[in-house]
Amino acid sequence: MNNLLRLIGRRLLALPVMIVGVSFLVFFIMSLSPIDPAYSALGETASPAALDAFRAEHGLNDPFFVRYGTYLLGMLQGDLGVYGVGTSNKVIDLVARALPVTLQLTFLGLLIAVVIAFPLGVLAAIYRDRWPDQVIRVFSVVSIGTPSFWLAALLVMTFVGRLPVSGALPHFTDDPWGWFLRMILPAIALAVPVIGQMTRVVRTSMVEELDRDYVRTALGAGIPKPIVVARNVLRNALITPITVLGLRIGYLMGGAVVIEIIFSIDGMGKLVLLKGIQENWVTLVQGGALVVAIAFIVVNIVVDMLYLLINPRIRSV
Repeated sequence: MNNLLRLIGRRLLALPVMIVGVSFLVFFIMSLSPIDPAYSALGETASPAALDAFRAEHGLNDPFFVRYGTYLLGMLQGDLGVYGVGTSNKVIDLVARALPVTLQLTFLGLLIAVVIAFPLGVLAAIYRDRWPDQVIRVFSVVSIGTPSFWLAALLVMTFVGRLPVSGALPHFTDDPWGWFLRMILPAIALAVPVIGQMTRVVRTSMVEELDRDYVRTALGAGIPKPIVVARNVLRNALITPITVLGLRIGYLMGGAVVIEIIFSIDGMGKLVLLKGIQENWVTLVQGGALVVAIAFIVVNIVVDMLYLLINPRIRSV
């Protein structure tokens, strides 16, 4: 238990370091943008004197590390800047509205991927080199090679008029069925490539575990194979897929940003990043990219700690 707590403590201590690191990377990349924040804030009719005054007031003429320090301090206080010509619209307010939608789509896609991929991977391993395995392997290869954005466009063209592919997203607590119908197509488009990847990972891990000596010993002792698989093989075999799944969550979150635009869902992709790009708002793009990156880091830390809990061998390291 002490080793487990120490390992979890290390992950938690690494969290703020990674957040600062990713904030620096995002700020540095956005500082290379040729877009002038003063021009974006004041509009096309602003005089040179007004532009210079805005830059001086907001520290845009300060050295890079001074500007980054100011931004980091504001970020730690929940301030990601403002957007909109002549307005004081806060980036954090728009992010707070869009991020839950992106997370809902991400985790619905994750749920679909897990519910389909894990049973398929287990089934393929149990019927190794027989026709169920061959069919599942072909399905996984096709799934891996299917781009989410292409599948999303295909689903829109196929189901338009049958399922909602645009329009407002109902709130889950107000209309769960309406929410599900609006989310199911983008979630499927998001999940299909991950289903193929996870099916192969689960199958490989299961095959390796089924070939171990303790499985042959248990089967030789007369214990039914379903019991051996359910009690021992599954738990040991799923350690690697769970680790890989943590990395796939980041892929799903990044893919959700694109899928939202295709299905016109007001998440981080459409409401924050696309809006920032179209309207030349560096603060909006910067805040959106930073929040998505931090969410990815936090999710992977959680999955990493879950991996520690389910793998007793790691606790003794």
